[in-house]
This record gives sequence, C-alpha cells and structure tokens, in this order.
Amino acid sequence: MICRVCDSEKLELAIDLGKQPWANHFLEPDEIGKEPYYPLRVVFCHKCKTAQLDYTVKKEIMFSNHTYLSGITKSLSEHFKFIAVQIDKRFYKNNDVKSALDIGSNDGTQLKHYKDLGYRVLGIESSGNIAKIANESGIPTINDFFNLELSLKIGRKFNVINASGIFFHLEELHSATEGIREALTKEGVFIVQFLYMKRIMENLAFDQIYHEHLLYYNLNTIETLLNLHGLSMFDAYLAPTHGGSIIGFVTHRDRNCNPSERLQALRQAEIIDKSNDFAIYLAFADRIKQMKVDNLSYVDAAKRQGKSIFGMGAPVKGNTLLNYFGIGTNHLDCLVEKNELRRGLYSPGQHIPIIIERELQAPPDIYYVLAWNFKNEILANNQDLLESGTEFYFPVNPKDF
Repeated sequence: MICRVCDSEKLELAIDLGKQPWANHFLEPDEIGKEPYYPLRVVFCHKCKTAQLDYTVKKEIMFSNHTYLSGITKSLSEHFKFIAVQIDKRFYKNNDVKSALDIGSNDGTQLKHYKDLGYRVLGIESSGNIAKIANESGIPTINDFFNLELSLKIGRKFNVINASGIFFHLEELHSATEGIREALTKEGVFIVQFLYMKRIMENLAFDQIYHEHLLYYNLNTIETLLNLHGLSMFDAYLAPTHGGSIIGFVTHRDRNCNPSERLQALRQAEIIDKSNDFAIYLAFADRIKQMKVDNLSYVDAAKRQGKSIFGMGAPVKGNTLLNYFGIGTNHLDCLVEKNELRRGLYSPGQHIPIIIERELQAPPDIYYVLAWNFKNEILANNQDLLESGTEFYFPVNPKDF
C-alpha cells in the first residue's frame, strides 16, 4: 500500500481492531451470519503524518445503499443551520444570486438551510434510496459519486461547497479534491467538516474508526492534501459535533488569504501536544485495550446482578465498539433506535436486534449509550427515565467544550 495522500510507502501499523464486518450494513434476518469481514487497521504515514486505513472496502459496497439519515437528529440539523447562517452572513448576505453544492448531501438537511437563505442548491448523494428521499423533499440531488469527472459534467461553479463528514470517506480522494477546486467560484468558500483525530484520541472515541472512514485527519494532514490541489485553509474552529469536529474554511490558494488567529492557535496546539507523532497513536492503541477490559467488567457485573441492558442508538460507530469489545446478545437485549429505516434489522457482527424507540414496552435498568455524541440531547429527552432510576452509561464520554 502507498499513502492515500502523499504516495509514500513509509507506513506503519498503529491501531489494529481485528477483522470486522462493514459497520453500516445492518442485517436482514436471512443475512445473519453471512456478512463478510474485513481488516480494520489504522496505519501511520511517516512522511505526511496521515492516519488511514490500510484496507478499502469498495465505495460501491459501502455508499450505494445505506440507512443513515442526517435529519433524524435535531441537534445535527441545528448545527447545519448554524453553519449555513454563519456562511451566508459572513460571505454572501448581499449577493442577489448565490449557490451551494453539498457533497455527500444525504437527505438534504444541510441544503434545506441554504435553500431557506435563498441559495440555488444541488446535492450529490451516492446512496440511491437516500437521494430519492432528498429529491422528494424538494432538494435537487444527483445520485452519484463525486469526483473530477462529475464536477466537469455538472459544468457549474458554486459560491459554497460543503462536505460534512464525507471528506474522510473518499476512495477517489485526489479526483474529488480536484473536482472541488474546479467547481468552486474564484472567491468561493469550501466548508470541510471532519472528525478531528486529535479529539478522537483525547476522547478515546476509537469507535469512530470504521471502514467508511478511510482517513483520520488532523489540521496538519488535511492541509497537506488541500495544498496539493491548489486549495488553502484560512480559518477553522473546533465544534462539539460528534465529540469534536473541525469546521474548516477553504478557498483557492492563489487568493493568499491570511490564516485566522483561531486557525493558528489550533495548529500550534497540535505542535505542543505532539498530535502528529507516531508515539501518540501507539499510546492511543494501548488505551483502547484497557477500555475494552473496563467496559466488559462493567457489563458483566451488571448482568450478574440480573440487570437488563439495552443499547441506546444503533449508530454505525457503535458496531466497531460492540465487535471489538465482544459485547453481543449475551449483554444487550436490543438496540433502541429512532430511524425507521433500521426497523427489524440486526447489528452486523453481534446480531443484536433493533427496536424502534416508540414501540418499547418498558425501559431497561441500563441504557448502554452507543450514540454518545448526542449525550446532551439524549439526557434532556429522558429526564423521566433518569428520575425513575434508569441508568445511562456512556462508554465514550467526550470532553466538554
């Protein structure tokens, strides 16, 4: 293998989570036990410092049909609205004509907020079933994978290009980045939102490692990629989304925009904390092993006491955690989920049944919260259960902002 960013062959194993099934393929009853397993390993490039998977499950398998909907969670929609309002106010409030392209647009939640602000919008979504939902809700969406070829085929330029939680998914990384440069107006802004590897390690959020996430960026590493394609980050901040995400503001490099103070502060923090050193990744791997011991001790003790445990949420990342820990139906009775697209399905690997939240007959003694990134929303929505004695256990407990 060569590095996905810089083509170096100087790669070294950092984190090994064993062989795991594709985490976003929730199983129909007749698929149980038939799911394929793939290596789930993070390697570190000693040249450009990028952490990345050393095995690629083909994009046609992972992204052509899935069940994730970004509009399900209120706090995520509110975050997307904040982004759109912020961008419009800062850059385009006085424009009579303005446009926004969203790569990996899902059900169109982000673009709805731009549309409400008067933007001409277009989504690119690789999953046919999700693209259909977006189009039916009034968000024009192309069902395809974004790359340079598609960018040229669209033949339009956009004031705003958004990639929320998608830039680390890209199998055609360089073609897609070049396509973004091609589709961005001369003074346009590309908003890249990505899980921050520095924060993942600080939070012990190893469950955010799964086959769809091919790359794990720090600022240092994503800026290396952007610069290779004539793009440059001029501002960024750390948001609480998904436990810690970078919201980066990018434009054409030849505009020579000076980096903001907060971007420079984030860059400096990476240097001080040695966030791009291989030793940090090895220490992270050791902490993951201890986390497994601690969590199994907790759930085993609860079961010995006769307590019932349900999983709260059925997020993709939850399957990495469950499969690495070996937490299955002997520990969790079910996974409780709001998303109707996951009705009647089972988790890959551990085969835990999914129950729709509103159809629960009675609450458990313990909710083992897999959707920990929505901690505040979950606790706020379940005050009655907390008061009646149901425990909410967070295997990953992100740092406060």
